[in-house]
Amino acid sequence: MTSSSAVYSALTPYGWDDDWAAAFAPYAREGLLPGRVVRVDRGQCDVVTADGAVRADTAFVTPHDPMRVVCTGDWVAVEAGGNPRYVRAYLPRRTAFVRSTSSKRSDGQILAANVDHAVVAVSLAVELDLGRVERFLALAWESGAQPVVVLTKADLVTDPVTLAHLVQDVENTAPGVPVVAASAHCGDGLDILRALVGDGTSVLLGQSGAGKSTLANALIGEDVMDVRAARDVDGKGRHTTTTRNLLALPGGGVLIDTPGLRGVGLYDAESGVGQVFAEIEGLAERCRFHDCAHESEPGCAVRAAVDGGELPVRRLESYRKLIRENQWIVAKTDARLRAEIRRDWKRKGAEGRAAMQAKQGRWT
Repeated sequence: MTSSSAVYSALTPYGWDDDWAAAFAPYAREGLLPGRVVRVDRGQCDVVTADGAVRADTAFVTPHDPMRVVCTGDWVAVEAGGNPRYVRAYLPRRTAFVRSTSSKRSDGQILAANVDHAVVAVSLAVELDLGRVERFLALAWESGAQPVVVLTKADLVTDPVTLAHLVQDVENTAPGVPVVAASAHCGDGLDILRALVGDGTSVLLGQSGAGKSTLANALIGEDVMDVRAARDVDGKGRHTTTTRNLLALPGGGVLIDTPGLRGVGLYDAESGVGQVFAEIEGLAERCRFHDCAHESEPGCAVRAAVDGGELPVRRLESYRKLIRENQWIVAKTDARLRAEIRRDWKRKGAEGRAAMQAKQGRWT
């Protein structure tokens, strides 16, 4: 059996620590090996262990619940030998980055487990979509990870004043989140990013064409990820990364690269949305009514901030959109909440119609 010192020596670069060792102790007594999942593909996974990289089957820990399948970043208990080998269990996750699937059931899909930093890559080759940035950040905060926004391809913005304005726009959209303008081509910003992700596990997120694989190669120091050019018309690229891959960084830390995400649906991310829009949540505490929808209610502090120029109307609209979406996702699995939302929508619709009829009465 592999000694505990050998396990620490081999797995520490991948994030192994005393807490993981304590959690694994029952499995160690069964003769199982600890390891971290570096890639999952069709019921099989690659696991780094003290005995080297092994290929294992996940059949024993693949339930019907998609939230409980083995995913990249998991720490697992794997058989010491056999052909094929099997993963027997995974350790309780410290964090999990989850989005909703495109299915009508709105199941959750785990993109990465045991993540400390969620690095959101946003390309400067196309116009900034601040609403999409807010969506990624809501999921990142909800996961328990610390978000970081990286504005990639910064070398394409040749005017430093324009670049500074773009960074400021994102900083205003991402309160409490580090924002780094970086260029993998020129090396700008990479030292700052290495310092941010040099401790713990980071997951790299973003749309196709955002430059994630190029950024991963720059951080690792060699071309380990396939890269293809993005289309000039919209900055999107083909999905060169088709699976989630976990890689140890030479300067410390672990990086999980992910495929480009076409859809980023919220999945029970109420607290994450609240953190992204912390200034709105703070203003809402001063509203006259505790259930204020920030629309036409009297004494609404949020609307007053918009009218006074303190809060951009775009931020309020984005907040409303994500709150509604999250409520609907949660309501799909909660019949009582679904009924409450429908009653609320009917009430607001009736109030709106009554207000319109009152106005029409004044006009006639």
